[in-house]
Amino acid sequence: MPAARPRLLYVTDLAYQARGRRYCDEDIHLASRLRAHFDLALCHPLDAAALMDGFDAVVVRNSGPVLGYQRAYDDFRARALAAGTRVYNPLTGKADMAGKQYLLELTAAGFPVIPTVDRVADLDRLPAAERYVVKPKLGADSLGLRIVPGSRLAELSAGDVLIQPCVDFAYEVSFFFVDDDFQYALYAPDPRRRWELQPYRATAADLEFARRFIDWNDLGHGIQRVDACRAPDGGLLLVELEDLNPYLSLDALPEEARDAFVTAFTASLSRFVQVAPARGQGRGVQPDERGPGESGDEAGRVAQRA
Repeated sequence: MPAARPRLLYVTDLAYQARGRRYCDEDIHLASRLRAHFDLALCHPLDAAALMDGFDAVVVRNSGPVLGYQRAYDDFRARALAAGTRVYNPLTGKADMAGKQYLLELTAAGFPVIPTVDRVADLDRLPAAERYVVKPKLGADSLGLRIVPGSRLAELSAGDVLIQPCVDFAYEVSFFFVDDDFQYALYAPDPRRRWELQPYRATAADLEFARRFIDWNDLGHGIQRVDACRAPDGGLLLVELEDLNPYLSLDALPEEARDAFVTAFTASLSRFVQVAPARGQGRGVQPDERGPGESGDEAGRVAQRA
């Protein structure tokens, strides 16, 4: 049973250098607020597997791209699933937590996502374009992302990359959820400056769009970020669904909205530590190869991310 004050192991890499963002500031702020409700210890992701047995739950936050410590993450994940350790977000995520295969699945299912294939032979399933975004199925922080003219697509190796048409979008917008509840939205008015964010007033149609992906992922608990772009026809298209450790951009929020998020996050964690751990549960998905909401800076006005 959880202690009177639940014990949380908060996994973060305070030294991680992100382009245009200071991840450490966000986790220092969140940890300082959570300590009013939990007994909390911070640890580096390389230490999480060794330390987690002494806590009621493990909270994975801005822990850096998994590519930087893949073997340690695989060990942490396997041990947590075998022991039934409570991990927040739960390790059953079907989106970026499991790699980028979901973009193919959502495309095939007719969801409003940037159309995606993984074979040159399937290009006829995509809208015609002069340039295409090509990125690894398992990638992080735009590593390996290329903008390729259509005439050069035949040179690609089959099966290990995703192919998408370049989208001349108006702006990018992110919708943030705690459990199934919408919290706030932020957008980048200038497509060339992805991380210069401002509060965004989401419409009912916007939220209907975002909730389709939250419902599809069926995570139950945790923080999720739905990243989208405003396409030329005025509609939204999914760029990615970050369900492992999304960066929250709390510094872009007014104080009242930031406090409301912390309140919702605290309440979610309080509920989560009461959930009975279930040994060995999990779908056996592949470990995430990305990082905490890493998207990188694409050339021009391309919305897709590595």
